[in-house]
Amino acid sequence: MNTVVGVSSVVAGASSPAFSTHPGYSRMFAPERLTLGVFLPLRFFQGDMTVLQGQADLVEKLDRYGFAATWVRDVPLFDPSFGDAGQVFDPFTYLAFLAARTTTISLATGSAIFTLRHPLDLAKAATTIDQLSGGRLVLGIASGDRPVEFPAYGLEHGERAQRFAESVAYFRRVMQEGELSIHSTLGEMGGVEFLPKPVTGRVPLLVTGGSGQSLSWIAEHADGWLTNPDATHHAQGPQRLAEKIRAWRALIPDGGFRPHTTNEWIDLVDDPNYPRTPLQGGFVLRTGRKGLMSLLHDWQAAGVNHAALGIQFAKRPAAEVIQELAEEVLPHFPSHNAIVPHTVSW
Repeated sequence: MNTVVGVSSVVAGASSPAFSTHPGYSRMFAPERLTLGVFLPLRFFQGDMTVLQGQADLVEKLDRYGFAATWVRDVPLFDPSFGDAGQVFDPFTYLAFLAARTTTISLATGSAIFTLRHPLDLAKAATTIDQLSGGRLVLGIASGDRPVEFPAYGLEHGERAQRFAESVAYFRRVMQEGELSIHSTLGEMGGVEFLPKPVTGRVPLLVTGGSGQSLSWIAEHADGWLTNPDATHHAQGPQRLAEKIRAWRALIPDGGFRPHTTNEWIDLVDDPNYPRTPLQGGFVLRTGRKGLMSLLHDWQAAGVNHAALGIQFAKRPAAEVIQELAEEVLPHFPSHNAIVPHTVSW
């Protein structure tokens, strides 16, 4: 398998510089602490784009309230068998729009499908948004779980694991300073330089699930790990999640901090004492805020550093749910504000 020349010192998360000065990453992540983000869309798309109207106004509120991140999804094609059209908007175009509407909140993808697009185009979009936002971009990345999308790109679904690893290597290599010399199955270049560079030198990559890779590969190459939460309505779920996080962190070559992120779709009811109740086979959690806070504390104890909450299935108005989260839950899990975004005047 052809690889990117000189990639061994570039792709390994364990040997990469820390993201202590990266505004987006440092706002979301710190050891033994958990912060909160909100997944978009805020309302479930069922064939009518009007459900997305006013969403950016609510993202502005997330920014003002002090949430750590807002997350967008990457679903190029709607497959009715999945029953979920995802974000609908292109994630990079939409993040650029949201970058202009916000000032401090981290802008995250959950997750950009690295197998479906060329890493050079991914890098161009990512560093553009990173510059436009003053360094607030954090990329969750994945190999893709919707088989119907791969033939549309002329790709084989069964080859996604290898392509994912090659794309990560290519993406990171292209951002290095100076003239590039790259020889890869994904392309070749020499005597050229990639622009723009990321604000702080790198764009953090959080690998989603397995993405076809071994746990040791993720420990070595990822800047963080994004996984499903396991069961969220009883204590055994966070306990199993803790075991998975410990196993991953034990494999990180230098033993340094790498953040873990998880997410849950919630139906936050107005009764604060409503017990945590699984819906749709556990895909959605109906709960009052006390049950949610108990879960978040369990996640924090398990080693989770950021929780991305989706409210698209909530029965209450999105603005009402966001306000309750901001007033009653967020103060217990505050964002980290040591590094402010770089001043931009594009």
